[in-house]
Amino acid sequence: MKLYGIIGFPLGHSFSQQHFTEKFARENLSLHSYRKFELPEIGMLPSLVEREHDLCGFNVTIPWKVKVLEYLDDVDPVAAEIGAVNTVKVTRRGGKAWLKGYNTDAPAFRESLLGHLTSLPDSALVLGTGGASKSVMHTLIDLNIIAVPVSRKPVRGGYTYDDLPGYMISEAGVIINTTPVGMAPFTEAMPPIDYSCLREGQLLFDLIYNPPVTAFLSRGEEYGCLTVNGEEMFLIQAGLAWEIWNEQD
Repeated sequence: MKLYGIIGFPLGHSFSQQHFTEKFARENLSLHSYRKFELPEIGMLPSLVEREHDLCGFNVTIPWKVKVLEYLDDVDPVAAEIGAVNTVKVTRRGGKAWLKGYNTDAPAFRESLLGHLTSLPDSALVLGTGGASKSVMHTLIDLNIIAVPVSRKPVRGGYTYDDLPGYMISEAGVIINTTPVGMAPFTEAMPPIDYSCLREGQLLFDLIYNPPVTAFLSRGEEYGCLTVNGEEMFLIQAGLAWEIWNEQD
């Protein structure tokens, strides 16, 4: 049996188990399974890995994409540079589990973003400063797009929601929500920006895929913005994770 899974807390929003279970059924991988492992504390990870001897790899979601780094034996250079991990490969060496972290969020976001742009914008607003935002910021900077973070607390090189000028919202070519605000079951919530400053033709990208249309995207549509949810990014990163788990060491 080969076991895979996802760690985070909570996990009610995640479609990962459904996605991989359907994949295994479709490809007749009867000896493969995928489970949700809700970890209220990241310190529970070592005991999970020790207990689940068949665990070959797992995805990492909110809120552990950064703190999981403390529990890994090795980290892919790109993931180390980003400072966040969302995919972990588990190998057994002499009976001991060896955990290596990767970041598939960044390449997945890049591919999805570029598929919805006709040209690169000069600047982007990144809502949130958590693990997912690190992947987004890294990608935008790599594309030579000025990336400005927005957070509830003061952040270097960025703004708080209270201090964010309206012109920054209007001038941004892309606004990306990397926070869980608006995720099921709290679907009426949305990041606290001044939506009246949005303009027609801007791209609003929400990493959330459940629900498919968040309040953030819905409000953007009211102002004529183009909108993209996180489903495509989710599917791309899941495919990259599967490739990593099946690479020969």
